[in-house]
Amino acid sequence: MPQMIPAEMAKQIGSGLLSFPVTHFRPDFTFDAAPYREHIGWMLGHKPAGLFAAGGTGEFFSLSAAEIATVVKAAVDEVNGAVPVIAPCGMATAIARELAQSAEAAGADGLLLLPNYLVNSEQAGLAAHIEAVCKSTKLGVIVYNRDNAILNEDTLARLCERCPNLVGFKDGVGDIELMTRIYARMGDRLTYVGGLPTAETFALPYLEMGVTTYSSAIFNFVPEFAQDFYAAVRRHDREAVFQGLRDFVLPYIALRNRRKGYAVSIVKAGCAAVGRPAGPVRAPLTDLDAGEMEMLKALIAKLPAAAQRAAA
Repeated sequence: MPQMIPAEMAKQIGSGLLSFPVTHFRPDFTFDAAPYREHIGWMLGHKPAGLFAAGGTGEFFSLSAAEIATVVKAAVDEVNGAVPVIAPCGMATAIARELAQSAEAAGADGLLLLPNYLVNSEQAGLAAHIEAVCKSTKLGVIVYNRDNAILNEDTLARLCERCPNLVGFKDGVGDIELMTRIYARMGDRLTYVGGLPTAETFALPYLEMGVTTYSSAIFNFVPEFAQDFYAAVRRHDREAVFQGLRDFVLPYIALRNRRKGYAVSIVKAGCAAVGRPAGPVRAPLTDLDAGEMEMLKALIAKLPAAAQRAAA
């Protein structure tokens, strides 16, 4: 299938709920392609607007460059043009450019540019890094604003002028004033994606600031609940949103916050809990212990029957 042009990709991902598939590993921690592709196919049945292969929930931080390309290619082949496949790139500028070009060769439709490795930088340095990546590829780029790579509205505006393929902005900061300034400045020039963990918590207020979509990790194991919650957000149904927060999202967050790194580990645990195991997490992460797994299973079991059937 031909790759989407940047504007088409951006429009598509802004139209519905997004998710990050987990990356399946065997017991020896090698990539397990067959169940990964089966999982992608199963997720497609629940109508995501786009999939971020080998992203944060897909353990990008533990994958080699060759493995990232392999995972992205597996997702592209399984999706077969049904929705955009967004690949990750990041770390040093030279590495990010290589990852961008590798993703383009693998057939991805877009890129999520994660923060540069470790160091903090001035706005000019961040802009130079992002521009170098944008100019290395024809793919549409979504910049991830978080941690040590936080752009202000002036820098973002200048980048949009110089980089036509910079088409998306993912917020992982939670600074409402900054997000408001960015949307007021850029308007519809960008598609805005919620990227705070757990995104469902921020979805309703962020909708008022032009953030029409977010990446849902729980889509991996309770996709019908995730889609029902997203639908409630989009129709501004506060009662349904807060019911979903009380029933599942907030208790889930409390369990996730028990240990560092569980934002990813708990998603793989959720897959196992509904009978769709994806293998262990790689170091430096650790898996949930037996007691925590039972707590997660009990939480999932309390969801409405329809959501449980979707996970089966």
